[in-house]
Amino acid sequence: MTKKTLSIRSPEERGDAPELQKRGRGWAISSKRLDAVHEQARIARLHPTEAQKALGARLNEAQLGKYKLTRQQVIGSAIVDFACNPLKIAVSIDEGGDPALTQRRDQSLATVGVQVLRFPAAEVLADPDAVAARIIAAMKARYDERGRARRQHYQTRGATRHHQG
Repeated sequence: MTKKTLSIRSPEERGDAPELQKRGRGWAISSKRLDAVHEQARIARLHPTEAQKALGARLNEAQLGKYKLTRQQVIGSAIVDFACNPLKIAVSIDEGGDPALTQRRDQSLATVGVQVLRFPAAEVLADPDAVAARIIAAMKARYDERGRARRQHYQTRGATRHHQG
């Protein structure tokens, strides 16, 4: 029995980031591939790295209100270390992967509006409290940004209704 491995295609072979689909779990990914990615995430949740454990402990202690960060979250075909879906924030700890793959993954996530916060594992292990503080600050900024956009939308919508009336 031969073991299959995933290969990385060059940007010329691959093209741009996958288009977001308006059905099911999001991206144009085969069910078999998506199931494999979810299985990888499950295994990663069961066996976290030291950096993931340290950061996860600090984030669990933080008072995040109604928002939470989910460990080993699948977004498209990417697995991020932590994610807050309502705020569209993903946290990734760099532990020595392929930089080209990382860059393409971040571009794909940015295409669908996900802000990726990336931290080296050495930085997380050296000062997990500082990294957690930066993540929380980014979450608050994203929350404020979305609130401003929502208020602007309703003000514009209200002004339009007023002029029509």
